[in-house]
Amino acid sequence: MTLYHPVSIGNIQLKGNLFLAPVAGYSDVAFRSVCVENGACFTYTEMVSAEALVRKNLKTETLMRRACNEKAYAVQIFGGEPQVMAQAAQIVLEKTKCECIDINCGCPVPKIVKTGAGSALTRDPDRLFKVVEAVVSACKKAVPEALEGQEPQNVTPVTVKIRSGWEQKQITWREAAQAALDAGASAITIHPRTKAQGYEGHSDWDIMRQLVEMVGGRVPVFGSGDLFKPQDAAAMLEQTGVDAVMFARGAMGNPFIFRDTTSLLTTGTYEPVPADVRIKTGFAELECLAAETSEQHACLEMRKRFHAYSKGIPNGGPIRNAIVHAATIEDYHKIFDEILKY
Repeated sequence: MTLYHPVSIGNIQLKGNLFLAPVAGYSDVAFRSVCVENGACFTYTEMVSAEALVRKNLKTETLMRRACNEKAYAVQIFGGEPQVMAQAAQIVLEKTKCECIDINCGCPVPKIVKTGAGSALTRDPDRLFKVVEAVVSACKKAVPEALEGQEPQNVTPVTVKIRSGWEQKQITWREAAQAALDAGASAITIHPRTKAQGYEGHSDWDIMRQLVEMVGGRVPVFGSGDLFKPQDAAAMLEQTGVDAVMFARGAMGNPFIFRDTTSLLTTGTYEPVPADVRIKTGFAELECLAAETSEQHACLEMRKRFHAYSKGIPNGGPIRNAIVHAATIEDYHKIFDEILKY
């Protein structure tokens, strides 16, 4: 099998195996849209609080919207209470037509962990099992059974993202993965860093390889961690045998990594994206984000993103100095129109 290939998650058929990870504060509708435009095969929302959903927080619901060009996407939810997670899953299915629900069992942020969610679940396989089982059950109940005694058809698959463990002395990925499998997860993503590492140091791809061996093809395994250029994705696929790779920080400000990686995996090479294409993509993201939220919010949010889009552009220093003061779409045009040569 070639490195770039189709992937199935439950009843979902995806054309390729290059995914956009759920990135808090970044993977909104606008960013996911430009990633899909550049070749992302599957995308995840930023993580959504189960508690907030159950409490009918309208702002939380906006995080779950589908981008207009997303043929398939997953809503990621987090929480530590099985009953609340089941209720949240039901709300996700009622409010969206997402193809998949993903459960975050890896976030290392203290305010998430202290609630029993995120990485706290990776070190508590029993609770992880109960959480996943509750969400899987909620998804099954949402689909009417065709005949009594038969499993309902077209059940929304539930996937799980885990870390390698809590700390180096408490590596629990194997127990966490087994709990997810036993509870009915349709795929497992692993970011092989511990909670204690956060996003520092290096991810241990050998753990990823071991997980692939342990799962033995029962469900697909996806890899995340230290994917910053197309060559990293090729290396992860070759060295670990994962079914798909999931770009997170490597895609931030660089949605072209999907296009470049697809080219590398299928032709053996890729061409750098020209500066004008980078900036035009930034404007497409800006316009989409402004339509989804407001011009004020979009322009403030896009400061950090345009900072990334402008990397490699001649005379980039003064441009990035100007970006931090941009407050309107017109401000961005004043900064970049000369480069774009409209």
